[in-house]
Amino acid sequence: MSTPTDPFNVPHSARMYDYYLGGKDNYQVDREAAEKVLDWWPGVRDAARANRAFMQRAVRLLVEEAGIRQFLDIGTGIPTEPNLHQVAQEAAPECRIVYVDKDPLVLTHAESLMRSTPEGHTTYIHADLITDLDDILRSPQLTETIDLSKPVALSLLALLHFVTDEQGAHAIVRRLLDALPAGSALLLSHVTPDFDAPALRQVEEIYRRGGIPAQVRTREEVARFFDGLQLVEPGITVPHRWRALASESTELDKKISAWAAVGIKRN
Repeated sequence: MSTPTDPFNVPHSARMYDYYLGGKDNYQVDREAAEKVLDWWPGVRDAARANRAFMQRAVRLLVEEAGIRQFLDIGTGIPTEPNLHQVAQEAAPECRIVYVDKDPLVLTHAESLMRSTPEGHTTYIHADLITDLDDILRSPQLTETIDLSKPVALSLLALLHFVTDEQGAHAIVRRLLDALPAGSALLLSHVTPDFDAPALRQVEEIYRRGGIPAQVRTREEVARFFDGLQLVEPGITVPHRWRALASESTELDKKISAWAAVGIKRN
């Protein structure tokens, strides 16, 4: 019997995201909340697909052009092929990836996240970024998989709009980056109110009513996450235009309502 503390009795952002992508790993409570989001933001499905495509382009760039072979992916979500490790290891089979997520449903899929190439390695940490940050950085799964003396790409895709200022979003990112050496990278995407503030503020409220902390951020607020980093061209832009052929039309910009960027830590 479900109880008020049952994790499947309340919506979860990862399972809602799975629903937007047409996945099957979600529950009625997630679908109901997601449909309310769709009422206000019909482009959320486009946004989820654009986010996945951005991840693939950015990971390939970091492997092929920046020479990075290690990835720390926090807020992994329910596996959707290609997973980050598949993209990275296709470009360089020796890549090593650590996935982190707090959703128990993601934990049930951890085996698929750890199907590495023989040359590389992948692992999964079941932890909460906000409450378990130090434990994540000290975790044997991380320290035995990733060499923190060598560059690491920190992936925070479609995650930080679920970490509020009150929860210390910018300080958390700074703490993670401080743990990584020069040559590391931040790979980030984030929902924004910049293209349709009334609708996205309603979406923010839908998540909050479902017990999910949410805070959409402006371009300037997203840029703060990259303080001290060197942005990779074209800088902070809508995800479907980052290193991709795109039409000049801005109609899709409003539908997707997100910013994305990659930054390199030079010192």
